[in-house]
Amino acid sequence: MALPSPPARPQKPRGWRGLLNATLALSVLLAGCSTPLDARKDAQFQSHGYAADRPSVRPVRSISSFSDSLMCMDRLLRETGMPTTLITSKQLPDYSGRVAVATKEMVVTALSQMSRLSNAFRYVDYEVDIARQDTVQNLTTILLNNNQMQLQRPALYISGAIAFVDQNVLRNQFDAGTSASRLETGYSRNHNATVIGLEMHLGEFRNRTLIPGLDSANEIIIGSGGQGLDLAGRIGDYGVQFTVGRDYAQGSGPAVRTLVELGMIELLGKWARVPYWQCLTLEQNHPDFQRQLRDWYEESDPQARQQLVQRSLIRKGYLANSAQVLGPQSPALRTALARFQADQGMVVNGVIDFSTYERALSGFVGVGEDGRLARVGWTSKNGQSLELPGAVDASGTQVKVAERVIDMQIENIMLDRTAFEVGEQIFLSATVSRTSYMSCYMVSAQNSVIRLLPNATNPSGWVSANQALRIPDWMSPQPGFVMDAGSPGSEGVACFAAGTDLSAQLPAAFRGAPFVPIAGMRTLDDVAAALQQAAGAEPVASQRVNWQVVPRRAAAAAPAAAASAAR
Repeated sequence: MALPSPPARPQKPRGWRGLLNATLALSVLLAGCSTPLDARKDAQFQSHGYAADRPSVRPVRSISSFSDSLMCMDRLLRETGMPTTLITSKQLPDYSGRVAVATKEMVVTALSQMSRLSNAFRYVDYEVDIARQDTVQNLTTILLNNNQMQLQRPALYISGAIAFVDQNVLRNQFDAGTSASRLETGYSRNHNATVIGLEMHLGEFRNRTLIPGLDSANEIIIGSGGQGLDLAGRIGDYGVQFTVGRDYAQGSGPAVRTLVELGMIELLGKWARVPYWQCLTLEQNHPDFQRQLRDWYEESDPQARQQLVQRSLIRKGYLANSAQVLGPQSPALRTALARFQADQGMVVNGVIDFSTYERALSGFVGVGEDGRLARVGWTSKNGQSLELPGAVDASGTQVKVAERVIDMQIENIMLDRTAFEVGEQIFLSATVSRTSYMSCYMVSAQNSVIRLLPNATNPSGWVSANQALRIPDWMSPQPGFVMDAGSPGSEGVACFAAGTDLSAQLPAAFRGAPFVPIAGMRTLDDVAAALQQAAGAEPVASQRVNWQVVPRRAAAAAPAAAASAAR
């Protein structure tokens, strides 16, 4: 009886064993090779690293919901004439350990933005924590110990902390799926909400007591969410799987900055007794302000965006009126954009990005009766694009163009002073609405005119927009000059600002040394006429302040000059 033959084994394709052996042999050869790779052969590949290492997105300035509110506070404080106050702050820790942000530095930035025009607050920077001390602090300690430096005592200080971070106080999650022999599907969706609370207090530094009622306790919610779709199936003997997801997570850093700025406005607004609530009702504080502008930015084509921004620059006085839409690389447009960005405290790049679009059009957005943001003054053109009126709108009506404006005031501690005794020091401040070349002149009771600015400390007279210029700089240990009331009579100071440097076009007498009488000039009107003649068609902004000089109550000799260089 014949036995059945065993089943035949499946035959592998010819050449399979030989290919496998060759692959193993090659792997062993490469693994055991002692000669290193030649890096020079990768030079062409590595040379692309210089370009790949660069960021793909332009940097932007941090602009929060309360940036315009801080500028509003700055104007309020200047209008009230509040004198400069020294202030400092403690570290504002996060006891939850979940928000790793530099809260103290946000406080310093908020104080700086509230003091550009008003000079209201100067931050005293001194660190006693050895672990946080740096080179500047070490040098400060050495100079203080050797009596080579004086540290001014602040009047106020900020205290506070991130009191709590409650994560996932709200959580909503949904998952669903299907299953079959060759296809499986899944869908998931989730939403989370986290609450951050910040407590801030204002204290009096002299006695280290917190001032009752000057506190701020605010909370903010940040959220995260996501959607996911999973597909898995089989095609024959092979499996296929796809996963698609969309997620968002609102950052804790911008949230804490919003709380800090809101708290600083409340604390210092209460302390200075100014109507700070006016600065908290701006449209820019609307939570959807930037998101709505981003939607308008995305839905318009590049030419429409440029037309809107160009018209805004015309209205603001940065660009000459023209019905023609300039090219994106137009030197005139790029220069106007750069000046506008510099005046707004933005990163200067000379291009129309979203940040520039937002700042240029923020004044043309309002809240409607339904509580939603709406365009204000944007007119439709051909039913497609939108535009702003320029210096002359479509109906031929003249539209007022924003002019360069100088704001001057006397900064002596006693406000609204119009008279000074002989020899008494006088302190002024001047602020220009746009970055400009500024010059300031003083006239004495004897009709002698001298130049205060430009001088050795500022040879060009270049002044940033909305940055208070102190005359003289009473906060600097080396102000460059002092200004005293001269002989009895009427004195005054006038400042002039232009978009270009006029020094080369002025008569030779104006180009001499500062604090020296200018030949042929007897009044500030004479100076104004000379500057306007040098500027030609370009407008020159001007502002002046005057005061009376009265004899001293106690007998004393009058000084020989009203202003002199400090030694």
